[in-house]
Amino acid sequence: MPSSTIIAERVAGFCRIYDLRLPILLAPMAGACPPALSIAVGRAGGMGACGALMSTPDKIAEWAREVRAGTNGAFQINLWIPDPAPDRDREHEDRVRAFLGQWGPEVGAEAAEAPLMDFEAQCEAMLDAGPHVISSIMGVYPPAFVERMKERGIRWFATVTTVTEALKAQEAGADVIVAQGMEAGGHRGAFHAADAETGLVGLFSLLPAVVDAVSVPVVATGGIADARGIAAALMLGASAVQIGTGLLRAPEAGLAPVWAEGLGRARPEDTAASRAFSGRLGRSLRTAYVTAAAAPDAPAPAPYPVQRSLTAAMRGEAAKAGDLDRMQAWAGQSAGLARAEPAAEIVAGLWEETERLLGLR
Repeated sequence: MPSSTIIAERVAGFCRIYDLRLPILLAPMAGACPPALSIAVGRAGGMGACGALMSTPDKIAEWAREVRAGTNGAFQINLWIPDPAPDRDREHEDRVRAFLGQWGPEVGAEAAEAPLMDFEAQCEAMLDAGPHVISSIMGVYPPAFVERMKERGIRWFATVTTVTEALKAQEAGADVIVAQGMEAGGHRGAFHAADAETGLVGLFSLLPAVVDAVSVPVVATGGIADARGIAAALMLGASAVQIGTGLLRAPEAGLAPVWAEGLGRARPEDTAASRAFSGRLGRSLRTAYVTAAAAPDAPAPAPYPVQRSLTAAMRGEAAKAGDLDRMQAWAGQSAGLARAEPAAEIVAGLWEETERLLGLR
């Protein structure tokens, strides 16, 4: 077991490099990272985050300006590495549309054709925004983009779900590996969509294996929502932790009240990994829709991003109605530990308690 001195030196070194006062990062969650949340985390001494998957270049620039106006704290901007174009089966998509029509508005065939954001334009916007960190999920950035990042002094945090992915990310030039356990809420970061279910490794098995395999710092994420989880991650070799669901009940997150309440009462078994919302495996609350979509007589979800487009009308209607049973309510397995308190108080309190647990104070 590492001594408190070794842990303290590892954490201090990481915080020094990334201009942090404490080793807690906000997880970049698309659609759930408003500037106010990152500002609060940054003011507490942690790192804010933007999940930019669904953001236009103008929105990326606007987010960065607003966060900089509210805090001089560090922040990261995150993008998905695009998947290859999916194989399409129109007859199967018709069955999916018919199933979804039982849960929301009728879904027309044209819904499946919704375009994706321009990845290259988003990448340019991230470079122009000049964050401390650009992070990735679902793969690694192209070499030319990594080189341009490094030229501008921007560091790259690569999310991985297996040791094999960690080694690939390090070889591609990642400055930090973010080890994502299967407990994490939202989408699994597997490099290949088809591998997501077969690579369901828990954080406390994945983390020490990744730490032993790579020579760069490792950030732990997935199911960390209290000081016990942070302390355990640091003891297993992490230099910092990344928290998503654990900060979603903070008022700055602006979450729909019914979703926030669902997180607060969720036990670990009240979440499920499902492709039913986007076609990519993600962990959400085990709602009526998620359960029905997993039934033997339900059609398998269409691949990403087709399924995401097909479910858009249902998700939009559910959000307006505050209907948790049809809502895309992402949730990690430790959701029930999330506190309904201001984000800065959560972050500061978590670190103070962690220091006590590890004897760092």
